[in-house]
Amino acid sequence: MSGTSISSIHARRVFDSRGRPTVEAEVKLESGAGGRAIAPSGASRGSREAIELRDGGSRFGGYDVTQAIANVNGPIASLLRGSDALHQTSIDLRMIDADRTSTKSKLGGNAMVAVSLAIAHAAAAAQRMPLWQYVAGDRPVTLPLPEIQVFGGGAHAGRRIDIQDLMVIPIGARSFADALAMVADIYRAAGDVMQAAGKLAGVADEGGYWPLFESNEEALTTLVRAIERAGLRPGVDAALSLDIAASELVTDGRYRLALDGRDFDRDGLAELLLQWLENFPIASIEDPFAEDDVIGWKRFTAAAGSRVQIVGDDLLTTNAGRVREAATERLCNAALIKPNQAGTVTEAREALDAARQASLSTIVSARSGESEDVSIAHLAVGWNAGQIKVGSFARSERMAKWNELIRIEEMLGSDARYAGREALRVR
Repeated sequence: MSGTSISSIHARRVFDSRGRPTVEAEVKLESGAGGRAIAPSGASRGSREAIELRDGGSRFGGYDVTQAIANVNGPIASLLRGSDALHQTSIDLRMIDADRTSTKSKLGGNAMVAVSLAIAHAAAAAQRMPLWQYVAGDRPVTLPLPEIQVFGGGAHAGRRIDIQDLMVIPIGARSFADALAMVADIYRAAGDVMQAAGKLAGVADEGGYWPLFESNEEALTTLVRAIERAGLRPGVDAALSLDIAASELVTDGRYRLALDGRDFDRDGLAELLLQWLENFPIASIEDPFAEDDVIGWKRFTAAAGSRVQIVGDDLLTTNAGRVREAATERLCNAALIKPNQAGTVTEAREALDAARQASLSTIVSARSGESEDVSIAHLAVGWNAGQIKVGSFARSERMAKWNELIRIEEMLGSDARYAGREALRVR
């Protein structure tokens, strides 16, 4: 054990893709092996997810993380020093027990996830393995089907459009490299279409275009045009994926699409979404209803769940118990897995396993505030998740993940398998 026991844990302030402070943890083992990881940050967050511990006040707009860093360098380091890094679950459980809150509000979800991921990296390094191989063990792996943002909206683009993410899924690709090549062409074509129409305002948080559309439906139409302009067939080579982030749309119990100037009750919103499913090649819809609108989720999944992926994010917040409950109630047929939303690698894996046991599809996901950290690329492969959502096809904090997956596919060589459209598990 001595070679893999933790000799030191150190945290520092680094900055994420929005220029906000975040926590980087570095773990060193007695053998000299080590690992580092950076906590990401979400803009649109479920009310039950792990809390990012921020200082408040005026420094860095209140986003500083000196208390979270102090928690890593003080109580967390003291607690875990000497622990065997190969025992990820017991280490994560010790942090959870020390925090003793449901949302990691004492030690900070950002502090805990950075340490948890860094320990996983250190353990993999001690075994002279990449992280994906270490977490996979003897189990087979696949390269995940990517969901890639083309237009940003909602909290990621100043609410210029109400839909938070308009993405493409390269369902016709035969390999991961082929999938990225298809999306590269679509992304470039979308920029050309928007530029020609005078609809381009810049780039949103996750690298997707910041649009100047007149309606939410115009965004869907433009994305279909971009697929066609790239020489691909909508619904055959590439499909649409939407993140509605409906919890962000609720005002006084009604769903407000500000760009369209329209309000809906749950039945009205369901009718609109079902109409979009008829008119556009949509393969996946994330958070179509607010996190507490159980009736809306249940009715919509009953109506559309056999033909489209319905993804729970704010509904589930990467919590195994909520995943099992949602599966029993048939609220969705897919689960988004965000390690920082849970707070530790162990809890994220438990949520993924719960989804898999309930025959839900799984998607490992990044956040809107990201960094050069590529942990989720490795987890998506090593956990054999089937799908991954990183953001767009621009900005280096996004491309770092896509490029890492290219390297993993190349490393696997003739053994590389690609999940493809079957990962959606719907027709």
